[in-house]
Amino acid sequence: MLDRLEVPVIAAPMAGGASTPELVAEVGRAGGLGFLAAGYLSVEALADQLKATAALTGQPFGVNLFVPGPKSTVDLGEYRERVRAQSPTEPGEPRWDDDGYAAKLELVTAMRVPVVSFTFGLPDARDVARLHAAGSTVVVTVTTPAEARQAAQVGVDALCVQGCDAGGHRGTFADDGVSPGGGELFGVLAALRLVRARVDLPLIATGGLVHGADVAAVLAAGAVAAQLGTAFLSCPEAGTSPAHRRELAEGTRRTALTRAFSGRPARGLVNRFLTDNGPVAPAAYPQVHHLTKPVRATGDPELMSLWAGQTYALVRPAPAAQVVARLRDEAREALSTAIMRIPPL
Repeated sequence: MLDRLEVPVIAAPMAGGASTPELVAEVGRAGGLGFLAAGYLSVEALADQLKATAALTGQPFGVNLFVPGPKSTVDLGEYRERVRAQSPTEPGEPRWDDDGYAAKLELVTAMRVPVVSFTFGLPDARDVARLHAAGSTVVVTVTTPAEARQAAQVGVDALCVQGCDAGGHRGTFADDGVSPGGGELFGVLAALRLVRARVDLPLIATGGLVHGADVAAVLAAGAVAAQLGTAFLSCPEAGTSPAHRRELAEGTRRTALTRAFSGRPARGLVNRFLTDNGPVAPAAYPQVHHLTKPVRATGDPELMSLWAGQTYALVRPAPAAQVVARLRDEAREALSTAIMRIPPL
């Protein structure tokens, strides 16, 4: 179904509240595909969002699940004390959990969600088969050709190829704990071309895409659709916090990859917390996420995780349906201009 979208634009799943039923419904109404983000939600809250989305739209939509990783054995005592010294509130308990993965997987299977995507790793091949039996299209986020080959082996229908220019968490299967991005970094076009040369699956491209010309570029490079997150953060239908919206609108901060907020590489706007803790933050997800959660909730932009892609300053706020329509029109214009630049044979 991904190659049959009226507009080949997907609103990325953005965990933490930005993805809402209203945003998903409006993107679908405009001809794109919207995604709910199951990450950090309880299974009950996810069920409520699924019901709310179904009540708002009859269009297909997707749900993204976080695949749980191994429990880190890193001692977080020193990092906890460091965060405590920088924050007006007490840090949280650095615990590991699986984000309710099994229960959420059961829910999306039972509710026959049209598209189910996975980030941070691979679903079991048997779970992919169960989702197929329920009529779901299954997508896995990958960041390298090696991950793409692994994903193809479990029988998924499509891959979401994420470039290092993307905002929010990197979808890497394993964090090396050393390099800023958790492993080798590819921009979205390089990643797309390398993956396309290795696997024969439909590809969704994501990472720093905010304009219709970006959509045109990834379509020309072999993608069936472009997935955008940052471009939708400033929409009125998004659940983006007021402080986050203000910093995006200001457009003056640079972005960087960091483990400071969650223990997993993610790209966000550079603030005091990221600067002070990025170099020493341990690779321990989701323990660090739980540790910093109360600190991020203070609403202080110098302590928040302000996720954003590298091109965030080019985003023009508008209602979601208008964003999709604008991307469609800009993509058509860009492709038309490109064709005019190539002389006929």
